[in-house]
Amino acid sequence: MLKVKTPEEVKSLIQTHLSSKNYSVESVKTTDALGRVLSFDIISEEDVPGFDRSTVDGYAVLAADTFGCSESIPAVLEYAGEVLMGESAELELIPGTCIGVSTGGELPSGANAVVMVEYIEDYGSNMVGILSPVAPGNNVIFKGDDVSVGDKILRAGTELTIHDIGILSALGYTQVDVRRKPAVGIISTGDELTETSETPRSGQIRNVNTPLLVTAVKGFGSTAVDFGIIRDKESELRQVLRTAVSTCDVVLISGGSSAGLRDLTARVIESEGELLLHGIAMKPGKPTILGIVKGKPVFGLPGHPVAAYFVTELFVRPLIKMLMGAYENRRTTKAELGETISANHGREEYIAVRLCDLGTAYPVRGKSGLIASLAGVDGYICIPRDCEGLAEGTEVIVTYF
Repeated sequence: MLKVKTPEEVKSLIQTHLSSKNYSVESVKTTDALGRVLSFDIISEEDVPGFDRSTVDGYAVLAADTFGCSESIPAVLEYAGEVLMGESAELELIPGTCIGVSTGGELPSGANAVVMVEYIEDYGSNMVGILSPVAPGNNVIFKGDDVSVGDKILRAGTELTIHDIGILSALGYTQVDVRRKPAVGIISTGDELTETSETPRSGQIRNVNTPLLVTAVKGFGSTAVDFGIIRDKESELRQVLRTAVSTCDVVLISGGSSAGLRDLTARVIESEGELLLHGIAMKPGKPTILGIVKGKPVFGLPGHPVAAYFVTELFVRPLIKMLMGAYENRRTTKAELGETISANHGREEYIAVRLCDLGTAYPVRGKSGLIASLAGVDGYICIPRDCEGLAEGTEVIVTYF
């Protein structure tokens, strides 16, 4: 029998035993930093933009000169010149005049608004008519509107997005210091496994978990090291585990986690280090193992792909984020349950769902050994361990994959 812990107890174990803060740092090109975890706060040393600029093609004006004007009663101003794109505005605007500017061009001193070219009439002899009034600030981005000197733009632990790369570039960063990606070693065990490219014989199955887990941990921001398929031999698994622990930050062993005579993972982990748990009160994923070998976390994942994936999502993902010092932000949404679901009392149950446009979540039913049940799903819901099911129409929280 497995002596199980609740999912919350497992998370507490991870926090207690594995919350290292010794982040190593490397410098990468800003254009290569998408998804990387920032290692320091970004404090702006300059204003963005660095000057007042027009957002339209038109004429810079003193807004008060346009008040009350219309197509029938235009405001007549003297044209005093033009500010060329990419050049400093040397001209100074005085009341009763206007100066031509292009989109993105610098606003001349004395101007506080821009009239779009569509509302201008050229009367000749350097005189123009303004057909529509503007208020101060219309069609203008002022110096520092986007970013001001001293602003904290990004904080350490931020996973950089496309938009973050844009602001770093605006501030002149071509290189940025980020935290090193943890290396995750992946070992699949089982005499029944064949390589994905091979045609299985009777009694064999293709190795699904390795490509599944490699893709998952890469998506979490780490690198993956594939140690291949290991047969159900204790000496072989022990040797590969030693190699994986010496070269990786985290090790995942799929298969061999159930409480059976030929299930070796718990035995090998315990002989090489410390076994923290064997069994979680959850479905799927009950026979999960967690241990520490040479100070490195080693997970024994269920061999069934769906169970292995849920355990990886729920426990390995936050561990990887913690090792990188990243903020773990899971996207969720509220939805109504489209069908009644029964559940096993005493275990938290995680069920994959599809969302429809009307805000309804439909459970995707399937056994933990059937990977096709995850095809096309949007996320999952959790049924609490003290609940025997949820009725159709119940409001649920869907966590996106």
